[in-house]
Amino acid sequence: HVQLVESWGGSVQPGESLTLSCAGSGFPVSVVCLGWFRQAPGKERESVARISRDHAGRYVAESVKGRFTASREKGKNVLFLQMDNLDAEDTAMYYCGARGGSCAPEEASAYNSWGQGTQVTVS
Repeated sequence: HVQLVESWGGSVQPGESLTLSCAGSGFPVSVVCLGWFRQAPGKERESVARISRDHAGRYVAESVKGRFTASREKGKNVLFLQMDNLDAEDTAMYYCGARGGSCAPEEASAYNSWGQGTQVTVS
């Protein structure tokens, strides 16, 4: 079965950086999209960045564009999120999600495999 494991969250001060990683295993061939999502207390889970297996589909949320960079080796199931110039509004639980098909859907409900999440706190 599909497993996703996020790592390297933490507590930082505003303006600092963090890099998250997500290691996936057990994927069937059809699973092509990996993405980072985040959920703050009392808010819905929102997409941060998504990359397809062949890199043809790459999506970044407007709220993090220019500060966050997602990367993934082509054909591999390891996803990174480089987060620079963090601010308090980035505080959330960050989740790695996977789905078969393209990365076009941004709603969390379109992703059917999830990791346990890693907490990022900026204060």
